[in-house]
Amino acid sequence: MSSDKSKMSVVQLTILTVVNMMGSGIIMLPSKLAKVGTISILSWLVTAAGSMCLAYAFAKCGRFSTKSGGMGGYAEYSFGKSGNFMANYTYAVSLLIANVAIAISAVGYVAALASWTLSPFQAALGAIILVWLTMAANFGGAGITGKISGFTVWGAIIPVIGVSLIGWFWFSPGMYAESWNPHNMQLFDAIPSSIAITLWAFLGLESACANSEAVDNPEKNVPIAVLWGTLLTAVIYIISTNVVAGIVPNADLAASDAPFGLVFAAMFNDTIGQVVMALLIVSCVGSLLGWQFTIAQVFKTSADEGYFVPQFGKVTATNTPVLGMCIIASVQTVLALMTMDEGLSKQFDILVNLAVVTNLIPYILSMSAIIVLQKASNVPHKEMVFTSIIAFIGNLYSFYALYGSGQEAMYWGSMAVFAGWVLYGKVVSTKYDLKQPF
Repeated sequence: MSSDKSKMSVVQLTILTVVNMMGSGIIMLPSKLAKVGTISILSWLVTAAGSMCLAYAFAKCGRFSTKSGGMGGYAEYSFGKSGNFMANYTYAVSLLIANVAIAISAVGYVAALASWTLSPFQAALGAIILVWLTMAANFGGAGITGKISGFTVWGAIIPVIGVSLIGWFWFSPGMYAESWNPHNMQLFDAIPSSIAITLWAFLGLESACANSEAVDNPEKNVPIAVLWGTLLTAVIYIISTNVVAGIVPNADLAASDAPFGLVFAAMFNDTIGQVVMALLIVSCVGSLLGWQFTIAQVFKTSADEGYFVPQFGKVTATNTPVLGMCIIASVQTVLALMTMDEGLSKQFDILVNLAVVTNLIPYILSMSAIIVLQKASNVPHKEMVFTSIIAFIGNLYSFYALYGSGQEAMYWGSMAVFAGWVLYGKVVSTKYDLKQPF
């Protein structure tokens, strides 16, 4: 059978997967990893392996699941309607938190570009303004949001790939070696200490199989594209974050709120560094614009299914959930104020760890449901066993990432999950006539 020329090839889908995952997750990584040292390359290897297992299993889920709702639909196979709710709820909460972290990243680069020294309140206020601006930009409907995000993401990809290719001309092996373990951490303390920030860069891998209907021979090509896309993304992440560690001294890198601008200034001059910072600001804003629209749609879809309060499902004439968007932005405002600490870097750390913890809940639910999902779809036994083993490894990695996120993030993440059960009980109670027996 000849292929449909109107559909993407496996190479095109692989490239699209890489672009979707990179976004804005990379731009603060050099500073965060510098606080651990170049020993964090071991965390990269662990995360890359775990992320590939998760991505492969999600690709299989996308191919065989007949239920709607993404990860919620996958979880429903084993955990019923409550599992569907909890997967979608924690994913939505994760996006809500992650978007504030993206806004903080953008504020950090703006402050560095403008040579501003921001107080914690000023930094939080800047993030709040950016959150509302990007949310308001979506009030008119989907429109060009996707196109804008698809264009602006290159503001991050070009500098990151650029430093991966040409940064070696400025690379100092001695400086890299000196940065290996600046705080003399034990190996089994160093690896989990940077697991959360490395996984942060891969968040969104579960959406990589969303284009399965647009690719030729999806049953074969979607898993290939997702697997190779995740691997290629991991290679770019590992090379870029490690080459910069041999260009800029560890202490300077760890203290920077705009690490890639600092690196390009060291490689060329301050003007080039400022251009790179401007590109990354554009990338961050574009990414935030797209993710704000995405989170509003996640809440709307869940409200339409009866899992969230109906206010999130109310739409305008352009089919836009403006009321839900305003509620979401209001919660993000409170979150930005609650997490403001002694600086941008600390606030970013708090938000990233919390976003990772809440995002891992739907990962674990989906991986745990994959056996039942495959049995329901009559997947051949040999393939089912292989996929189930990969999913189990993905689950092991997810629990390790939870451990690496720290006690504070686990505490607040658990509170968010418990609040979800209360919300589920409230929503379910409105779906039944409580005067009649169930």
